Amino acid sequence: MKRTMTAMLALCLAAGLVLPASALEYTIDAPDGPDYGKPTSVEVVHTADGGARKNEDVSKNAALIPPGFGTPSMDTRNTGSYLTPNLSPVGAPATGAVVNGSGSSVITPGSPTGSVTVPDTTAPSTRYTEVTDDLYYKGGYLATLKIPAIDLTVKVYEGTDSKTLAKGAGHFEDTSIWRGNIAVAAHNRGVNNHFGQLHTLEIGDKVTLTTKLGTKTYEVVSVEKVNENDTSGLNPTANDQITMYTCVRNQRDNRWKVVAVAN
Repeated sequence: MKRTMTAMLALCLAAGLVLPASALEYTIDAPDGPDYGKPTSVEVVHTADGGARKNEDVSKNAALIPPGFGTPSMDTRNTGSYLTPNLSPVGAPATGAVVNGSGSSVITPGSPTGSVTVPDTTAPSTRYTEVTDDLYYKGGYLATLKIPAIDLTVKVYEGTDSKTLAKGAGHFEDTSIWRGNIAVAAHNRGVNNHFGQLHTLEIGDKVTLTTKLGTKTYEVVSVEKVNENDTSGLNPTANDQITMYTCVRNQRDNRWKVVAVAN
């Protein structure tokens, strides 16, 4: 009997919680004048400058890294290198601007005016005249060397071996005979001591060399004592000069080296 009463009570409670179907129906009235966004204008927008300013990229793709403090263009607009070079738009720096530390005016590709300034890094070319058979005189010599300051006139032969220096001054093989650097040598002692007074020359003294190509006058610019292994005077040069070598008395490891440059 108790179980029956308990079950009937539970059914009554469940029936009381059931809502009628009419309770689920409801209506919402929308407010007057819905607040929708206004449509965007499709008409041309007239700016204050009348459209004088060109349409250009001003996004982060066009951002520039400012130049260093104290540089010539630290206060110049449009100066510096692009923050993102691979995304940067084509454009030209302001007039006189310095980009990436360059001191020259730079115009980027696509600019209607100007040009790219490229520094000249080419080194001056050396000058050289090869000794050929037609440059020899009948006596077998190549030139006549005159140094008035030491009362010297001597013929110059090809080579610097003992046999050659016994005849006069010798021309270093593989050096020039007219343009560029002409190198010669002679004894300073004995019967053929043609360069015995070479070391007494002074800056400004004249040296004259006559070949079949003409006569050229040089002016002494240096007189120095060098090691016997010094061969710097045999190198080709861009200017015309003559380099003269001879021994130093009682100093077998040293040489006198005199350089004279063409006027």
